[in-house]
Amino acid sequence: MAEPGEGRVAVYIDFDNIVISRYDQIHGRSAWRKDNVYRLPAGLAGATDEIAARLKHAEVDISAILDFASSFGTIVLSRAYADWSIGVNASYQGQLMERAVDLTQLFPATQQMKNGADIRLSVDVVEDLFRLPDITHVVIAAGDSDYIALAQRAKRLGRYIVGIGVAGGTSKSLKAACNEFADYDSLPGIRPAAHIAAELDVAPDTAADEPTAAPAKTSRRASKAAATSASTEGASDSSGETATTKRAASALLVRALRLVHEADDADWAHASALKQQMKRLDPAFNEKALGYSSFTSFLKSRANVVELDESTQTRLVRLRE
Repeated sequence: MAEPGEGRVAVYIDFDNIVISRYDQIHGRSAWRKDNVYRLPAGLAGATDEIAARLKHAEVDISAILDFASSFGTIVLSRAYADWSIGVNASYQGQLMERAVDLTQLFPATQQMKNGADIRLSVDVVEDLFRLPDITHVVIAAGDSDYIALAQRAKRLGRYIVGIGVAGGTSKSLKAACNEFADYDSLPGIRPAAHIAAELDVAPDTAADEPTAAPAKTSRRASKAAATSASTEGASDSSGETATTKRAASALLVRALRLVHEADDADWAHASALKQQMKRLDPAFNEKALGYSSFTSFLKSRANVVELDESTQTRLVRLRE
């Protein structure tokens, strides 16, 4: 029995979305389609050694997703949606059943049912929220923008919405629709795609899920140089931040702090209130994903932007003059 006041969590996994996005993130945009992975029969019979190795490198850790979901409370319901007759999906059945995840069978995709997982998952979430009013948190593991309306509706019904997605396969609008959003790479125990891609001598696909022009072809040496350059740029900071993520996080910090100052009409703001405002502005914000052990460490790294007062138990922050 759950402890009084403890969260009760429902987890929904768009399995194809997560698995395909992770594969493309590590092996390059559209790699899943180019490798024709979806057509492999049950048991992955017929897969070449190369494809088998590529699948192993891009394997999704379902336990990491469920462990993260459990940090919000007791998981009372968990479902994964896919066509489980497909070879790649079937290879995960043992891992899913060990964690008592219900496997929801979808019929093979057709032109008429190409959004089958989106529709079925969305219908089940809304039905469950009315049928089980004690559910406090809804965790959706997917990156499809089709789930924006679902996230907004669940929020209107008073639930706390947590999204989990793969960089490069997640809509920015979906992140904004959630109360909180976590990148799969940032989950405890997950090896970042950039590290795996660097070993495989490919450039990881971390672009946002927005329409972009087709990338120009590059040599393997150029791809490796780009990956090395990105790694070096991140290594220039002890936290592992890149110049791009550092600028974005600093800008978010300033915006949030100004809003908190205006709301409270005070010189100093509570660090906890500041973090809450940052997550309202960007549900994907997570100081640990940036390489910091705590929010205080993150603030200290921005000493040129903010002042931190630790003279009391309550940490206070304000913008520098």
